[in-house]
Amino acid sequence: MKELVGIAEQVAAKLIARKQTIAVAESSAGGLIAASLLAVPGASAYFLGGAVVYTRDARRVLMDISDEGMKGFRSSSEPYAKLLADQMLSRFSSDWGLSETGAAGPTGNRYGDAAGHSCMAVSGPAAEVITLETANGDRFGNMQVFAATALKLLLKKLEG
Repeated sequence: MKELVGIAEQVAAKLIARKQTIAVAESSAGGLIAASLLAVPGASAYFLGGAVVYTRDARRVLMDISDEGMKGFRSSSEPYAKLLADQMLSRFSSDWGLSETGAAGPTGNRYGDAAGHSCMAVSGPAAEVITLETANGDRFGNMQVFAATALKLLLKKLEG
């Protein structure tokens, strides 16, 4: 968790300096991204909100993405990660949206992705979507790597 907070401190410094805000949607990181950002003193200056979108019901209720709105999308994919980041951006009117979706393990998901598969997206003044494959079945280890990778992706975009 210390590594996560260290990255979050760098993200926080950039957001505060720019007077910018962020909202986060995460799935298999289980809230670690939001927890890391909120562990930094002064988080209320930049953190607008977050959601752990772990189930179909969570997607419907928290993200307002209907089953019909999922046509052409598959969970744990780059297009879905981008959709989640864009949704956070618009729903919170934040400067940045960050998302993560994947399969933490110890087994893969029902879409055929192996444990350690995660897609992450940043939306805002700069955007990027990436896929990470850890090839590891360590659930909590993957959750930490997913959160760290998402935060590093955001930091890269903030450093521009």
